[in-house]
Amino acid sequence: MNPVFRKMQVSLTQQASVLNKALTLCRTIPSIQHPAWGTASANERQYRDMPTHGIGSWRHLLRRRVQRKKKDKHQMKPLVAATDIAYGTLNVKVSGYDMTVVERYTQYIHHLCNRLSIRVALCYALPTVTTEVMLMPEQGTKLYTDAVLKTHERVVQLKSLNTTLCPVFMDVLLKNQPEGVQLSVKEHTEADYKARFKARPQLEELMAQINQ
Repeated sequence: MNPVFRKMQVSLTQQASVLNKALTLCRTIPSIQHPAWGTASANERQYRDMPTHGIGSWRHLLRRRVQRKKKDKHQMKPLVAATDIAYGTLNVKVSGYDMTVVERYTQYIHHLCNRLSIRVALCYALPTVTTEVMLMPEQGTKLYTDAVLKTHERVVQLKSLNTTLCPVFMDVLLKNQPEGVQLSVKEHTEADYKARFKARPQLEELMAQINQ
């Protein structure tokens, strides 16, 4: 036999053996598939560790609301004690029948305190007091209502008013006091605090019956 044909036959047998070995290896090695194609179980979640986790969430962009404790509004604040150079807690009370004039004058007092660097603790309104004017005719004893007057009251509460500044402050207020408006200044007491709230006699009677 020709030696060339022998070499070709040997090379072909070697290639065939290599192919057989490759096929056997492919059969023995398990196939690798994607988890989403059925190899992973239904309970496993492979996407949690991926870098795309968290896309679409927006709650972390909002500010966290801090829950503040509700303060008791119906609680009297401690009074400021008077010293040698300053008064304690003072109430500048403005009252009159015309609500617009009373409001304007109260606003003027508040702005004046801000200009003079006087501390304003509170500025509130007291309940409106209604007064009926009754008249009796010359003949007869039956009274009839002639007019109904409504008194509007506003209070500007001051803290630690300087004693040297107080005369100047009062002088300016009295010179700019409008007609028909009454002005008074007094120390703040517990009775003044209770006067801010309307009395409810029916509710008080029911509460008294419950407590008995």
